[in-house]
Amino acid sequence: MPTPTFDVIVLGVGGMGSAACFELARRGRRVLGLEQFPLVHELGSSHGQTRIIRTAYYEDPNYVPILRRAWERWYELERLRGLHLLTECGCLSFGRPDAEVVAGVGRSAKEHGLSIETLNAVDLRKRYPPFRVPDDFIGVLEHQAGFLYVEECVRAHIEAAQQAGATIHAEEPVIAWNASSDQVTVTTTRNTYSAARLVITAGPWAGRLLARHGAMLRVMRQTLLWFGTQDDRAFQRDRFPIYLAQVPEGHFYGLPIIDSAGHKVAQHFGAPELNLPDEIDREVHEGDETPVRDFLSKYLPQVDGPRRRAQTCIYTPSPDRHFIIDRHPEHANVAFAAGFSGHGFKFASVVGEILADLADHGRSPLPIEMFRLGRFKAS
Repeated sequence: MPTPTFDVIVLGVGGMGSAACFELARRGRRVLGLEQFPLVHELGSSHGQTRIIRTAYYEDPNYVPILRRAWERWYELERLRGLHLLTECGCLSFGRPDAEVVAGVGRSAKEHGLSIETLNAVDLRKRYPPFRVPDDFIGVLEHQAGFLYVEECVRAHIEAAQQAGATIHAEEPVIAWNASSDQVTVTTTRNTYSAARLVITAGPWAGRLLARHGAMLRVMRQTLLWFGTQDDRAFQRDRFPIYLAQVPEGHFYGLPIIDSAGHKVAQHFGAPELNLPDEIDREVHEGDETPVRDFLSKYLPQVDGPRRRAQTCIYTPSPDRHFIIDRHPEHANVAFAAGFSGHGFKFASVVGEILADLADHGRSPLPIEMFRLGRFKAS
């Protein structure tokens, strides 16, 4: 086996991998990041103009301390790079009172002392006139929320990593990796590299690189859509919030209009789970609009203009829809992050820090026990 050339090799340089490369490089580690596609590409999960960041996390209150650290790290990245990456904007979750997106926000806010407002249907319609919600709906508005410019965030982490000394290779797919107690070897289509430690952040391709330990991971095709409205000014962020909707027709989310592309809206989940990212249909079809148009016609009828833009992206769901962040069960010098289930990008800044801690020390001071791989083996 060749003598280690790097301290750490990172497989995948998207949202999580770019952040890991940056965190490791800023600590003085010799880092190699390997990306199978061009950098900041549109074939995985870290693209589509914007990603929502929230704090009163309906999915589980245990995410909140990690989110607080993520906010700190995004603002730090802005300062280091001299860029605007995060825009604060209120986030409205609405549905019936027992809806997960409503009740869950309340639980997290209560447990962690977060500021939220509860709006009945009348107040919701008055505050945000474009919405048409039935009288039995309520909304919860959280104030520590906003959106990240996703491609710019990935690019900023890559450039910060390179400035700190990391080596980043694009368009270099990994064929195989092997690990011993003190060394890893990675073979790509171009070369063979060695390092003391390995970090796997391969998004939808993580299941393949993790072999049997990633067998529970699936992929899901998602479609992002941008539509014209009757008056785009009514959907600017000074008048209109980010929203999460849990309605009888499914889960949907949308963001204020920030440019000529219009109102961004998508269905959250609602598609079949597939085994491999190669099975994902990258084309956007007329039928992809149907459930979203139906949602809009009922709850946001002013969004009735032509489709101005569309993209596909990939979710990588874990069985319980929570993240998997851990050390490899057989190799203590291999750490990985996977299964972000369509709600992970906002955490990228802190996941990079967690992965660096796992690579350096085998543990993280942040509360990541709920993300351990072993929870599936015990079930």
